[in-house]
Amino acid sequence: METWVRFSAQSQAKERLFRAAQYACALAGDTLRRNGASAGVLASVRQLEAHLSLGRKLLRLGSSAEALEAAKRAIHLSDMVLRFCVTLSHLNRAMYFACDNVLWAGKTGLVPSVDQEKWSQRSFRYYLFALVVNLSRDAYEIRILMEREAGGKRAKGSENGRQLRADNGLQQLGLRLQIQLRLLIHVLRNNPPLLLDVVKNACDLFIPLDKLGLYKTNPGFVGLCGLTSSILSILTILHPWLKLKP
Repeated sequence: METWVRFSAQSQAKERLFRAAQYACALAGDTLRRNGASAGVLASVRQLEAHLSLGRKLLRLGSSAEALEAAKRAIHLSDMVLRFCVTLSHLNRAMYFACDNVLWAGKTGLVPSVDQEKWSQRSFRYYLFALVVNLSRDAYEIRILMEREAGGKRAKGSENGRQLRADNGLQQLGLRLQIQLRLLIHVLRNNPPLLLDVVKNACDLFIPLDKLGLYKTNPGFVGLCGLTSSILSILTILHPWLKLKP
């Protein structure tokens, strides 16, 4: 399994490039459609998008093994919340990749009896669960860092407390929100890996929501979200220090 995991890791950068190109095609196709492009051009763009999607599925063959290995490592994390979130996220990713492999077999004709719509919906459900867990983990990380940052500024916090007590209720609420917002911006600005992970997961979230019909948008918006998250993923591969750990 370790040999396959190493091979899968080498394919990750290529898969990210294919993903960026696929969603760029989705965005370009929607833009061309809005601008009245011919049916032939739109069909060519859709066909290219479909080929890129199929190529990505090929590159993801066996990625379930990598996700399971990551889940096994996450079990040993000391922080209970992180251990739960990271492990659950990897397990959902493993199931997503497994469904995706079945879908690939159906699309290529290796297993023509595969119900592609059913397996597609299953894969997007697991993808959605993984993203929700990832965002929950991001929220937990942000809360910990905000508490740590606030704890390091107790003197300033006491001064703000006296000011809050001196004002009426509405002003107190406004000041508290202002302080929390400034603290949030400060935390994210000083933690680029966390900021990139939040933006990437938030962008990705719209993809399964749209595919599952839970929050319908349009192909152009989905393409923009997918392209943005793909570029951010490529950045974390090129600059590993930008990847949120563990």
